[in-house]
Amino acid sequence: MKIDFVSDVSCPWCAIGLKSLEEGIARLGDSVKVDLHFQPFELNPDMGPQGQDIGEHLMQKYGATAEQRAQSGEAIRARGAALGFTFRMDLRGRIYNTFDAHRLLHWAELEGRQLALKHALLKAYFTDGQDPSSHELLVKVAGEVGLDEARAREVLATNEFADEVREREAFYREHGIQAVPSVIINDRHLIQGGQPPEVFERALRELAAAGAE
Repeated sequence: MKIDFVSDVSCPWCAIGLKSLEEGIARLGDSVKVDLHFQPFELNPDMGPQGQDIGEHLMQKYGATAEQRAQSGEAIRARGAALGFTFRMDLRGRIYNTFDAHRLLHWAELEGRQLALKHALLKAYFTDGQDPSSHELLVKVAGEVGLDEARAREVLATNEFADEVREREAFYREHGIQAVPSVIINDRHLIQGGQPPEVFERALRELAAAGAE
């Protein structure tokens, strides 16, 4: 069963959605073989190199008050904790451009290390409060998951895989994906949002039983 997980590394609900999806898959045991791919989506493609204060950003983009941000942050923290993922809201003060992180993820897929890098990038930003646009951080994280640091640095120093990432982003936009996470099963079946594990488990069981193509 092919699963395309369309997401951004600066999206908290994508971290929740991934953990939920993985738990749902685990509940199926060996009954379903899953081929998981991460596809790029930038929540803020025009974000500058210095990033932006997250409170300011959420106010400008969504009109969220400080009280609303606090309530949303607590809901996200609690959902993450229930799934074994730690959100440190106190360490995450800015939001950043993620295009280079997506380029590195594209390369990591070719190297068979995409899932490990995705997890490491989500942890770096949401748990450790680090800057996912920083080339030094990206190289360091790549090395930690078994990728070649010199090659990672080479990718980041050039525009390598930029066209491929933009092409994939455009493909999903043109097919109606406007919010993430968006989980696409066998190129046909869409589940959106940071759903509970039960939702993913049920959908995967039903599609497997139906012999979904």
